[in-house]
Amino acid sequence: MASAKKLQLQERVPLRRTAWKFADLAILALLLALLARRVASLLGNSGGVPPSRCWFVALVCEAWFTLVWLLNVNGKWSPVRFDTHSERLSERIDELPAVDMFVTTADPKLEPPVVTVNTVLSLLAVDYPADKLACYVSDDGCSPVTFYALREATEFAKLWVPFCKRHDVKVRAPFVYFSSSGSGPELGANDDEFLREWTSMKSEYEKLVSRIENAEEDSLVRRGFAEFLGAERRNHPTIIKVLWDNSTSKAEEGFPSLIYISREKRPQYHHHFKAGAMNVLTRASAVLTNAPIMLNVDCDMFANNPKVILHAMCLLLGFDDEVHSGFVQAPQKFYGALKDDPFGNQMEVIYEKVGFGIAGLQGIFYGGTGCFHRRKVIYGMQPDSISPRKIKGSPSYKELQKNFGSSKEMIESARSIISGDVLAAQKADISSRIEAAKEVSTCSYETGTCWGQERIALPFQVGWVYGSMTEDMLTGQRIHAAGWRSAFLNPNPPAFLGSAPTGGPASLTQYKRWATGLFEIILSKNNPILLSIYKHLEFRQCLAYLFMDVWPLRSVFELCYALLGPYCLLANQSFLPKASDPGFGIPLALFLTYNAYNFMEYIDCRVSARAWWNNQRMQRIYSSSAWLLAFLTVLLKTMGLSETVFEVTRKDTSTADGDDSAEDADPGRFTFDSSPVFIPPAALTIVNIVAIAIGAWRAVVVGAGEDVSGGPGVGEFVCCGWLLLLFWPFVRGLGGKGSYGIPGSVKLKAGLLVAAFVHFCRRI
Repeated sequence: MASAKKLQLQERVPLRRTAWKFADLAILALLLALLARRVASLLGNSGGVPPSRCWFVALVCEAWFTLVWLLNVNGKWSPVRFDTHSERLSERIDELPAVDMFVTTADPKLEPPVVTVNTVLSLLAVDYPADKLACYVSDDGCSPVTFYALREATEFAKLWVPFCKRHDVKVRAPFVYFSSSGSGPELGANDDEFLREWTSMKSEYEKLVSRIENAEEDSLVRRGFAEFLGAERRNHPTIIKVLWDNSTSKAEEGFPSLIYISREKRPQYHHHFKAGAMNVLTRASAVLTNAPIMLNVDCDMFANNPKVILHAMCLLLGFDDEVHSGFVQAPQKFYGALKDDPFGNQMEVIYEKVGFGIAGLQGIFYGGTGCFHRRKVIYGMQPDSISPRKIKGSPSYKELQKNFGSSKEMIESARSIISGDVLAAQKADISSRIEAAKEVSTCSYETGTCWGQERIALPFQVGWVYGSMTEDMLTGQRIHAAGWRSAFLNPNPPAFLGSAPTGGPASLTQYKRWATGLFEIILSKNNPILLSIYKHLEFRQCLAYLFMDVWPLRSVFELCYALLGPYCLLANQSFLPKASDPGFGIPLALFLTYNAYNFMEYIDCRVSARAWWNNQRMQRIYSSSAWLLAFLTVLLKTMGLSETVFEVTRKDTSTADGDDSAEDADPGRFTFDSSPVFIPPAALTIVNIVAIAIGAWRAVVVGAGEDVSGGPGVGEFVCCGWLLLLFWPFVRGLGGKGSYGIPGSVKLKAGLLVAAFVHFCRRI
């Protein structure tokens, strides 16, 4: 037994948080006390001024906040950490499984090819047997420049991968390794020889970047990229190119196979955004390499830890029952992140507090990148403990054809995975199966199959699930609902690093896309409540999913509550007890306790006080802008009045291309454009300024001669002042210039909303 424990590949370590649990309950008690006070005031006022109708609105909003807090506490209550021991793999595992690595990109302008190239090079150079790896790049932009960049990167990889292995390079994305802020030359015993090699390698990389950045699409097409001739982004046949076939390469040039795929697109077919691309990658890889494990990363999420796949194998192979690792998810962490997280999108505290907490339930959510999947789980298989295979052998040909499509190669590869013959992956020349891969990559292939199907009533769902812009969350829910658990991969150094969007427009675009997808899930038949009732999604895991899925709904309640302060100042009413009222202590204690709790979470995670404040204000800004617009967008889609549009987040290239000079003098300052997403927070900012001015004028000039017992008190003024502090970027933006200023069109529309609200307050 001692020997078995010594060779354990992973350890599930519960994390104690006794003091935090008491704080959770204290805030819950204050929320319940506030609700009780509201109800008592509404049911019967014993003397004093009867509560106004806005007290009822406040009661509804505060009841919602209490529910959200319960969902929050559920997610944080029982955290765990998974420790991995990759050095023990050789003693425990005779043969490591093959891994197919997927990299997705969709727009060569928003996601520059040099960024994708660095991610691919970092994956090609990981510490794992090269003959067990294949890297697939999905180019949904059908860009000859992206293909050219990958072709050039293949030649560079012949130098780069051996260099990394020979010198045990710690970070194998070249732009980080050769950057001024990177590690620099790792000098060893033969300093002069290594320095010459390092300098030569850096020169080769700079030439590579120059060739990629100077490549022109029209010129490339004329120079022999015939497949891209006449191809439009949304109308072109499948293009598959084997850039490097490891099975036919020389041993001394050994690095993983590299395959470029641009799936077929036609105007008459729905392409299902990233979920559609992932399903094509899954099928194409099935007929080419058919690895039992699949890794998917975004084009900007490079492998930061060269042993990342080995650490993942500790979780995939280290449990007695594989049900505990249906998929293995690494947290999203970022390189070159702006100091103090000015746009509140680095998510350090969320992953440390909520991520580890959810890992202690049925498992961490699928985050869309940095995730290792079992192919058979993606194929819709349930754990043996839930649906044991009573009859040994493969499923029937007709069953496989109905579920996976008509391709014979696809059916045979699926049969080998489902039957458990994981060593049946093809090892012959990949190039000989290109036509089979093209067949399963066509627009019409999924018709009549189970690929991406949204209906939970189906006994079989295959692949990434359609119906939501957050295909990752929906697919993860489907996997958990099938009875699988997931494991949280958090090695040191971090497994993957990506780029966080900067500026107002990019950050809000990202959050709007996420919130849109989450609200689509809530309104679909795949929402967590139904999955918990009819499938195997555990109750607490259902609540954890709901905590994320209700983001867009939160915007409605938070907006209503934010408007109560200015409404009361404009309409001469109140929704909070007066300072002289004993009940005033409840909302005051709740405000102070909650903010102190939140602040201590950031300190506990070794994050600065300034970062805490930035995240506080951005949480409110996202709620009133991106989340609110997502809510309205999905409502319009549900009523058949519009369609959701997938918006790609612009990737930062200031570090990837080696250019540290920023065009923006202050990259941490909030920027604006004319997008409708800025209208609600701009209006909210203006209405609070107007409300404070009118409220102060009434209190100073008019108040002395009026009975103000039913009017606003100090609480309403504090609410408006606090909100203006949170929306300070918009206060500055009202008088800013250029990208730092709110555009005139946004100000005009926001002003019209404010005028309508003021008129409403005066009429009520």
